[in-house]
Amino acid sequence: MNETNDDGLPGGPSDYVVLLAIDEDSIDNGSAPNNFSETDVNDQIAAVGLRQQLKFFAENKGKTITLYTGEVGDEGWFALNTIPNKWINAGPTDNGARNYLTPGPGLGTPNIDDDREVLLDEIQNVTPLRATGLKMLVGYKVLAMVYDSDISINYSPLEGNMQGANLGMVAFEILSVSERTDGSDGSLPAVSIKILSVTELSNFGLALFSNVPIPQSSSEPFDVVPTTSVVSPVFTVAN
Repeated sequence: MNETNDDGLPGGPSDYVVLLAIDEDSIDNGSAPNNFSETDVNDQIAAVGLRQQLKFFAENKGKTITLYTGEVGDEGWFALNTIPNKWINAGPTDNGARNYLTPGPGLGTPNIDDDREVLLDEIQNVTPLRATGLKMLVGYKVLAMVYDSDISINYSPLEGNMQGANLGMVAFEILSVSERTDGSDGSLPAVSIKILSVTELSNFGLALFSNVPIPQSSSEPFDVVPTTSVVSPVFTVAN
């Protein structure tokens, strides 16, 4: 029987990848600092439910690159710190996170009413990552769904709209998080990542970032500068 560590993850956090979502404010064709081409990021085949790895990431395993992460109020990285029951009930498995990644009916493929996206709106606890949340993930592996447009967020209660075309998936390890010095006052940090293989991480467990800092609004806190030290992240098994 596996031991459970303080994070609540059987076997420990090294056996897991953190589930995130990333939108066009971080990964898109023509955007700084990478100026990816359309084919680099699968833009020419973007579609609801696309789950293949982005071409640039598939061809550059082990490469270190920098990604920008958006602006306060227009973030590019999002944590899912709970999984909706409707995702669990959708199938084809009894794990809602895996159903999202598959994707299951209403989560990217047609349901009985031929609706591919009915289960992807008003998703509770989709949390924009600002400087502190990003910094807390340094050293951890990430599996992320990449969207071809904005993931829109409502506050009070915190909800995200995760409908829209996907560019596919990426996997990476977060190496460092640093203040942007070449952007606006509201620019969120630059993140250095090491590209990993989505396929090779498919056997890892999926973890949710359960103590992610939750913004009070689209502008507060104005958290753009990563501090030297942050509290340790807490993860739970994605159900």
